[in-house]
Amino acid sequence: MATDLDKPLGQSKNKNNKTARQGWKSLVQFKRTKLPLTRLIFAAFFATIALLFSVAVFVKDEDGGRPSAIVQISNAPIIDKKINEIVTPIIAEPQTEISPTPIKTNNDNNISIIKVGDDVPDGVVEDSISINALNDFGVLENLVEQTPNGAIPIMGANGDIPFIAYQRASITPSTANGKFLIAVVVTGLGISESGTQEAIKKLPSAITLAFAPYGRTLQSTSAAARNDGHELLLALPLEPFDYPDNDPGPQTLLTDQPIRANLDRLFWLMGRIGGYVGVINHTGAKFTASAKDFTPIMEEFSLRGLGYVDDGSSNRSLAANIAMNNKVFFARANVQIDAIQSRNAILKQLEKLEQLAKKNGSAIGVASALPVSVDIIAKWSKSLDEKNIVLVPISALMSRP
Repeated sequence: MATDLDKPLGQSKNKNNKTARQGWKSLVQFKRTKLPLTRLIFAAFFATIALLFSVAVFVKDEDGGRPSAIVQISNAPIIDKKINEIVTPIIAEPQTEISPTPIKTNNDNNISIIKVGDDVPDGVVEDSISINALNDFGVLENLVEQTPNGAIPIMGANGDIPFIAYQRASITPSTANGKFLIAVVVTGLGISESGTQEAIKKLPSAITLAFAPYGRTLQSTSAAARNDGHELLLALPLEPFDYPDNDPGPQTLLTDQPIRANLDRLFWLMGRIGGYVGVINHTGAKFTASAKDFTPIMEEFSLRGLGYVDDGSSNRSLAANIAMNNKVFFARANVQIDAIQSRNAILKQLEKLEQLAKKNGSAIGVASALPVSVDIIAKWSKSLDEKNIVLVPISALMSRP
């Protein structure tokens, strides 16, 4: 028998049973009710799409909502200005065909470029340019372009080109009359004033001098070299394979760089001295092996009427093909004269140079401006007459477009 102890506290038994039945009934009815959940989900999805579309149409945001910042690059306008001022005018000017040999011309600047014939004895020649025609920077006013980096070579409006204008007149293979021709390029001038002056004093004027684009007295030392009759080259620092452990110097031309960046460096380097017939690489095994980086530089030499000399130190160099494709005056050295810096080794390389000249008619050697090299080359040059060998400037042995 149920007692009051069986009832819930404060509730009657009947009332509790009735409430329980009503709760179960409501739960069953809720479960049987089918809410439109699928419809609600699709409605929310399409509402989101509509909202995004409205934002895209009515809100002008070119970055599509991505975070962005404006950073001013200070040197970009300068580079663009240089390219527009320097490269574009050159391309626009009509090119004139380069004659295969220098011809005698005269103009208002008192320039005389003399074709040397068979009657010139033993390589004795006249200077190509009257020194009076050059300005203080050693250039002809009509063959330079003033840039933020200084005066750099350019073809003249009348078709004159720096390679021919600044070359030292000389006999060539076609006018050698059975003589063997040797060109020697001594590099690294200009860094040491005393060393440069000593090299100019000791070396015969037919030897070509290549100046590094550094040094505090470049203008005076390069002027001294010109006044002594030497033909000049600019030594161009190019990236070697072990860069930056082996760093050729400031403003080195590098691979995998924007073309404008390398051209800006090139123009800086070209503005260090004046009156040179062309450039020669200083190191650069990696750069000269990269056609995509080297080609724009060679194109610039072509546009500006300069020659290019490969020092022969890298078998991977593409200089010969790139120069030919761009119609650039070109030569490649046959012998590294002082790769080993000892007297016996240098003399042996000079003997090799003579043998190549006798075999092929001409040969090109490259040496540094170290005192030991300068002394040995100076003494060696005095013995060439009896060997039927003539020293000539590098331009005399460069292939012509």
